[in-house]
Amino acid sequence: MANHGPSYGLDAELAAKRAAKYDKGLEDEVKQWIQGVTGTAINDPEEDLKSGIVLCDLLNKIKPSTVGKVNRGRMPFLLMENINSFLLGCKALGVPDTDLFMTVDLFEGKNMNQVVQCIHALGRHSRKVAGFAGPYIGPKLADARQVEFTEEQLRQGANILPQQTTGSHGNANAKGMFDTSREIVKGPGRRH
Repeated sequence: MANHGPSYGLDAELAAKRAAKYDKGLEDEVKQWIQGVTGTAINDPEEDLKSGIVLCDLLNKIKPSTVGKVNRGRMPFLLMENINSFLLGCKALGVPDTDLFMTVDLFEGKNMNQVVQCIHALGRHSRKVAGFAGPYIGPKLADARQVEFTEEQLRQGANILPQQTTGSHGNANAKGMFDTSREIVKGPGRRH
């Protein structure tokens, strides 16, 4: 992680919360997958992926020419450009925004958990890329299934009460379930 000195207060609490959520097993799975696809061994994800070069190569192995130019220089803005190209490529392959990370999450090591989650999400979405034969990680994504209802089925459905509204005792409602009295102390200990 980039050395910004110790964290205090809320920053320290958030860092501790992120560290507690970190899944070493998921990290190992992602490292093996990257090596299986690119042939590049990953020992320390933060250091080995920081340049974005391995990530861009990974995308180009999944779908050639996803990242047009991979910067091989060592200047920080070039490395961050590689990371950004990786994120744009992930988005183009269908990885949802909620699974993506921010460039500083990797470049400064601020949220490696999100980085690992993003790569894992890419592994799931890589199954849908035409011409990519694997290896894959994560569960297979479900295929959308369009359901068509007839007008008669729609009319019949309009007359059915869903279980959420009927309650556990038939057609129960919330009337009478709220205490509208202004008494603070209830029961035998109250004063008259």
